[in-house]
Amino acid sequence: MNTRRDSLTYLDANASEPLRAQALTAMVSAAGVVGNPSSVHRAGRAARAVLETAREDLATLFGVAAENCVLTSGGTEANVLAVTGQAQGRRVLVGATEHDAVRGAVRAQVVPVRPDGVLEHGALERMLEADGGTPALVCVMLANNETGVINPVREIAALCHAHGALVHVDAVQAAGRIPFSIGELGADSIAISGHKFGGPKGAGALLLAGSRFHALTPLLAGGGQEQGRRGGTPALPAIAGMAAAARMAVSDMAQQAGRLATWRDRIEAAAVAAGAQVCGESAPRLANTTSLLLPGRRAQTQLIALDMAGYCVSAGSACSSGKVTRSHVLDAMGFGDDAGCAIRVSLPWSVTQGQVDGFIAAYTAMAARLPALQAGAA
Repeated sequence: MNTRRDSLTYLDANASEPLRAQALTAMVSAAGVVGNPSSVHRAGRAARAVLETAREDLATLFGVAAENCVLTSGGTEANVLAVTGQAQGRRVLVGATEHDAVRGAVRAQVVPVRPDGVLEHGALERMLEADGGTPALVCVMLANNETGVINPVREIAALCHAHGALVHVDAVQAAGRIPFSIGELGADSIAISGHKFGGPKGAGALLLAGSRFHALTPLLAGGGQEQGRRGGTPALPAIAGMAAAARMAVSDMAQQAGRLATWRDRIEAAAVAAGAQVCGESAPRLANTTSLLLPGRRAQTQLIALDMAGYCVSAGSACSSGKVTRSHVLDAMGFGDDAGCAIRVSLPWSVTQGQVDGFIAAYTAMAARLPALQAGAA
């Protein structure tokens, strides 16, 4: 356990991973490039070379053509661009545990999930067959940001394509943590975000499969950058840092996954012994992520207690303007009133065994100390 009041252990990687040294080096180098990538003079061409190298690296890592890697400000913009840009003339079907960036992008029908958090295959099939077979756009997470639950996207995509539907995949939490390419998933588009795998905040990408997306309607028209699909001068240092982080995360992936899964399992065993439940534990999950539900103890109370002990964790998505709200993900999984009693622990690439051991001690002490609320008060 941390003993100094100013000592913090960061265990909130799904909100934002610590910056990788390789990313910082690439950012500093790119920041020294003075030109605008859209300028035709020598300085502009130098900036353009940095931009296109980053684009090509990302495209290669995730299996798309470089011209189909649209650079954005992050995962939210990539998701919204994909959904609004492909929704015209289609019904939109969205998984019940999707991120708010996807759920709120357009009006959509909600596809339920099983109690383990995996998209309900039979329900999706029935919805695809409804409304006379009107073509759909189906939005599905590869890995959930709160529970780490991994969806069988390849099988989902095959079902969707059999019904003439397009498939958009939010891979923000999966990128750099599990291996995939757009071809392996069978997806039509994929969103990623640099700061989720150790890059800087402020850069992401929408990855597109096939030339039919060249005319994707932009959210930002601007000066016609990104082949007219995303206007505005690109954030060159952030994009260079994102590409460098992606290269490092993918190369480290197998080693990191084994190490983090071992430590996650130790945390879960200790939490269960202290009275907690693991949300989605029977489904395939990211190695670094666990959602721990402590019945009768509000998530906000748990967060405060752990923060005072020196541990930074969260109650789920970090996109609620600093608020601790009841989890729509756990609601969809059927946890009822207890949906407000879960915290998320997401181990960063830089975590150490000592930090994990300290957290286990702090969590166990917290669980023993906090009084349970009356039924229904959580």
